[in-house]
Amino acid sequence: PQKTSFHRSQTLDYKNGFAISRLPTVGLGREQLSVNQLSRAELDELSNKRPTLAYGQAKQAPPSSFIPAYVAFDKKVLKFDAYFQEDVPLSADEHYRIRQVSIYYYLEDDSMSVIEPVVQNSGLSQGKLIRRHRVPKNDRGDHYHWKDLNRGMNITMYGRTYRIVDCDPFTQVFLESQGIELNPPEKMVFDPYTELHRMPVHKYITPSDFDRLKQFLTYDKQVLHFYAMWDDTDSMFGENRPYIIHYYLADDTVEVREVYKQNDGRDPFPILMKRQRLPKTFVDKKKTFPSCVLEISDQEVLEWYTAKDFAVGKSTTLLGRTFFIYDCDEFTRNFYHDKFGITDFQPVEIKKKPLKEVPQVIPPYNGFGVLEDSLQNCFSLFPKPPRKDVIKMLENDHKVLRYQVALESPNPEDRKRRFILSYFLSNDMISIYEPPVRNSGIMGGKYLQKTRVAKPGSTTENATYYEPSDFTIGSTIEVFGHRFVITDADEYVLNYMESNAESFPAATLQSLRDHFHPRQEVKETANSDIPTRGTCKPELDELIAQVQEELNLHKYSNNKNVRETFLQCDKDGSGILDKAKVLALCNSLSVPTDNVLLNKV
Repeated sequence: PQKTSFHRSQTLDYKNGFAISRLPTVGLGREQLSVNQLSRAELDELSNKRPTLAYGQAKQAPPSSFIPAYVAFDKKVLKFDAYFQEDVPLSADEHYRIRQVSIYYYLEDDSMSVIEPVVQNSGLSQGKLIRRHRVPKNDRGDHYHWKDLNRGMNITMYGRTYRIVDCDPFTQVFLESQGIELNPPEKMVFDPYTELHRMPVHKYITPSDFDRLKQFLTYDKQVLHFYAMWDDTDSMFGENRPYIIHYYLADDTVEVREVYKQNDGRDPFPILMKRQRLPKTFVDKKKTFPSCVLEISDQEVLEWYTAKDFAVGKSTTLLGRTFFIYDCDEFTRNFYHDKFGITDFQPVEIKKKPLKEVPQVIPPYNGFGVLEDSLQNCFSLFPKPPRKDVIKMLENDHKVLRYQVALESPNPEDRKRRFILSYFLSNDMISIYEPPVRNSGIMGGKYLQKTRVAKPGSTTENATYYEPSDFTIGSTIEVFGHRFVITDADEYVLNYMESNAESFPAATLQSLRDHFHPRQEVKETANSDIPTRGTCKPELDELIAQVQEELNLHKYSNNKNVRETFLQCDKDGSGILDKAKVLALCNSLSVPTDNVLLNKV
């Protein structure tokens, strides 16, 4: 797009009257062309032919006789030492296997073969792994050449990777003559499983001057007795227990036996350590050497326990357990006196450590079950139910104090709910019942089953429960996070507290008396003002008949709503309403009665 000139070069020209054509040097837009020009190599070739053009062609030596490759490289083979790793998935002893092979490269036809030396009793199919042929190098059809082989490299043939570690001298000389720089040789890797099971080279050890047969014949049936204690109180459930250490002089073996007492509750296993030679000092071992082995030979142990390693009043560590030797028998004293010249055999008095009193920590209450009943699980493996006051249960059987309570809640619907709280005097339990109200949307019934209710702020260590003295008119009680206000009580509550006034506070009794005083006045007034039922029955029956006739005349049948409305207005439950409220209720319910008749009622 940047070109502005599109001129074409002139290729036709005239010279001495003859039309000649010449090659263009530039193309369209004066661009330099390199196609029709002589290259630098062609110019150099023309300059070199000047002597030939001047003096003629030089004489060349006759060509040497042709030797084909299969004749020149006949019986010339490159040999490389290599190995490959093979996975062993179904074996617990080995996870992989190392197999050594020899890679042969035939120069006469560029073919290769891989041969594994046969190992006797190996259980593997060894020998020729890859037959002699040209081995493909990649998917493009190329084959391996001797230029692709070198020491210290990986070569993949048919999905198996071989590691070339070294080559023979002929291969090294040939590759170096061809200008290939060889990598340094590597050590051949051996199979770890085969090396582990290879028979060790037998070593001849010159027998020592010590005669074990003479020791056996001299000290047969002679045993040193030591009394020791093993203090294991630092570990969990550890104890300070007595043991007897036997040292057999015939073969320098040690045995540790436990001391059992009658009725000590232990199983009869008297031998703690069987009779054996015990190592005292090990040879410096590697970290990979297992700390627990089946058999310990003289090659792993630098020094064994002998008789001079045991002394009264000193501690000895046997197989990780530290024993304190506090006494020995008479034969042991005589042996040490004659053999080592030791005369100090003063026994050490062993004092038992006083047992530490572990304070019993009671876990926190988890909220399941009664507190006293759950606490029994902390005192005994087979808990027993807490003891009950049987006399109190018999004296207060079937005695229940009932209160009317209202739920204290920010929800307006819950404020109208009324509950009956029952306090059982026989076992100080509380139950709450909600009377069902039709069309209220709340299903009534049992709200709280019989249980003891703790006061707010009480703890599981010092739990205080609600008592009848806590229930006063207008007081608030908290039951498992819900707050209730006492609004009313049965007359039986007042009568019971008056009969047992010495057991209740004066404030509780006075609150009940103040609550029931207006009702008693109304009853006394009603009994004094209303005549007997026999004298007013004809007039009352006649008045009822007139009201029913008036209602039937107007076909008014909503009597149930009238009853429910009157009961709702009687909040204190006294059964008495004033005249103005009755007239207002009749007007709100559209009761079709005459005012004169209402006044008579």
